[in-house]
Amino acid sequence: CVSCLLLFLCAAIIGGREAAPHSRPYMASIQVPEGENLKHECGGFVIADQWVMTAVHCMPNGANGRKVVLGVHSLSEPEETKQTFDILELHNHPDFSVVNYDNDIALIKLDRPFNASDAVKAVEFLRAGGTNPDTDAEVETAGWGSLDNLGSRPDKLKEVVVEVVNSARCRRSDYFGRKFTSNMICAHKGDSGGPLLYNGVAVGITSNGGKKCGQLRKPGIYTIISRYTEWIDKTMNLQPTGAPDQPADQRS
Repeated sequence: CVSCLLLFLCAAIIGGREAAPHSRPYMASIQVPEGENLKHECGGFVIADQWVMTAVHCMPNGANGRKVVLGVHSLSEPEETKQTFDILELHNHPDFSVVNYDNDIALIKLDRPFNASDAVKAVEFLRAGGTNPDTDAEVETAGWGSLDNLGSRPDKLKEVVVEVVNSARCRRSDYFGRKFTSNMICAHKGDSGGPLLYNGVAVGITSNGGKKCGQLRKPGIYTIISRYTEWIDKTMNLQPTGAPDQPADQRS
């Protein structure tokens, strides 16, 4: 039951500070229709012209009318830099596991190319053969996730510097046990679907974590992007097929 699992997720930027407006122009807000308005649901990040990377658990059953907003700093205030897109294609990794969130990586193709500017541009992501951060390395994450365990969400983009947690520790039974795989990296929690950055390069996607943000023995889990270079390249080179409102990997 995906909805049950999502109750245990904690999309949070605990201890974060407000980012300088548009200092992270690759950030994307994935928003779900709520009446006549849109509400931030998950983060994502621009990796190429017309392509946004996020997590499968954000949209396991399809786009369902969600929009992607780029060039956004404040979720509520009007900004000339904002660009809103429909989802043309949603590619959820075919081996995503609802049990432990393994292979929690998805690619969104926007309905049109974005207009590149100082407020909207792609970020480099780590490819196969690249160097992932070691234990205790400082990494960054950003998003509009909860600021505390009460679930209060910021209106403006937040950022935080966190440290990588030893993988052996995360494999311990009092942490994540066998649910933690070689496709994952441990650090403190970010905004679901958003990036984990090391020296300005996206190395992870915010995936899963403890029941409470900042929980001592429950750091955040991030999908290691470099494990999926072949799938990313293949997916982005596919010819468009099927209806845009369904995960592309589930289309007949």
